[in-house]
Amino acid sequence: MKKIYKQSTDSWYLERIVFLVSGVFIVISSVLTLVGFSGWVYFTFLIGIMLINFAFFGYCPMAILLSKNGVKEK
Repeated sequence: MKKIYKQSTDSWYLERIVFLVSGVFIVISSVLTLVGFSGWVYFTFLIGIMLINFAFFGYCPMAILLSKNGVKEK
């Protein structure tokens, strides 16, 4: 049987905070879109593009901002 991948949750490091912020932004913009503010769908689209950009090229503006504010990498 294969092991299930589980990320460590004993501390708040940079990569974990990036996932948290991305998730919160997506949920908030999705709710605002559903409530009737259709322009927020573009914000959701932008977040998706930035996550894809990070996967392919390793560049993440949110990680840069967090790093400059003293958040440590894993």
